[in-house]
Amino acid sequence: MREDQSLFTNSRIILSNVGKQPVTNVFVDYGIKNETILTINPGEKISLSPPGGSNLNLVKIVADNGINITSGYRTPIKIPGMMGS
Repeated sequence: MREDQSLFTNSRIILSNVGKQPVTNVFVDYGIKNETILTINPGEKISLSPPGGSNLNLVKIVADNGINITSGYRTPIKIPGMMGS
């Protein structure tokens, strides 16, 4: 998720394991840097913040068992009165 504010951009990646088996060797590629998570257990949710200078257009996630995801950051809907609106 990418949320542009007037002075900064707040971005985060949320990884959820909705399966029944652990997801192992999760590699998150932010563009200029990357991060490895050894295991995400069933039902577990992890929130990550991309390091400064990261490409905030796409994130690539690869894990064991053929998981390969490339996704763009979503922008939340602006609601009057909320921060960033």
